[in-house]
Amino acid sequence: MKILVIALSGIGDALMFTPALAALKKIYPGSEIDCLVMYKGVSDIYKNLEEISEVIYWDFLNRSKIESLSFVMGLRGKYDISINVYPSNRKEYNLINFLIGARKRAAVKYLRKDFMNLGFLNNVRIEENDSLHNVEENIKLIEKISGGRFDNIEGLILNLTDDDKKYAQNFLREHNIGEDETIIGFHPGCSTLKNHANRRWSPEKFARLAKEFIDKRKARVLIFGGPEERGLKEEIVKHAGASNVLAVETDSLIHTAAVMQKCNLFVTNDSSLMHVASALKLKVVALIGPTNPNYIRPWKTVHRIASIGLECSPCFYYSPKPLTCGRKDVKFKCIKELPVELVYQLSEELLDQGK
Repeated sequence: MKILVIALSGIGDALMFTPALAALKKIYPGSEIDCLVMYKGVSDIYKNLEEISEVIYWDFLNRSKIESLSFVMGLRGKYDISINVYPSNRKEYNLINFLIGARKRAAVKYLRKDFMNLGFLNNVRIEENDSLHNVEENIKLIEKISGGRFDNIEGLILNLTDDDKKYAQNFLREHNIGEDETIIGFHPGCSTLKNHANRRWSPEKFARLAKEFIDKRKARVLIFGGPEERGLKEEIVKHAGASNVLAVETDSLIHTAAVMQKCNLFVTNDSSLMHVASALKLKVVALIGPTNPNYIRPWKTVHRIASIGLECSPCFYYSPKPLTCGRKDVKFKCIKELPVELVYQLSEELLDQGK
């Protein structure tokens, strides 16, 4: 049997599908499971997974529609089952699933804007449940495909090689950071698509938090993020004004993950690196504003959700529309007014846990 996993929606979503990949391989141990991806970071993660036979990378964002259509048609008829990972409520993803022509085309039936995004092109479906985590939704989709049942769901899977771990050791050595020091990781970024930059906590607050860790814990603070977030990282370093704060630059997502694994705690916006931290089993403080934490909370790792619990939260559900805020007083108050003191208190709880 040949199965194609269509994981086009990003790094965090791809990671949250990894327990479902493990479930697929258990149900169909002799199957070949390929993955179609369009982000290099997803390709890097999936290439290290033993469940996957082949990672098929295609840059849909920078190829013409004609080139992409030709590429997709080249996959037609090769698979018995194709699966759109959850969440992927876009008409383009459903059309790709349809054109590939698998006998079973699996996807979630969304509660919002399903018809307009051509969800009906899929023929194996479960109804979206807002109370479930993305991991649980994906597992239920696998149960629907196979008729099996999974009561014990695994954690997210991210495999590091010995070379990746050596990279992290060399990184600490080059920056004079001892592995016995308290190392705190920050991710101040997140996707900027569809106005999602408004899910970010401010750089000034991250800088204030860094000072708290340095003053009270003598910590080393590492600021993580992709190449497009270099300016954001440098802004926090500048505001913190301390030699113990470092903007981390690596050559790949896997090497970023390897350095992250050295952290005692990871403080992050709702972002792909939050899920990387979960896969690494780090202690995580997740800064959650408009997003539904049922969907995206750190999965099967020790964590705290930092939120001010406004009556209007959560207001963001997966949608092709840009992120908006309906408040009349302070736009995106849920994240803008999240206090440094609360985040530090939750961080202290986790750092002291298990001592």
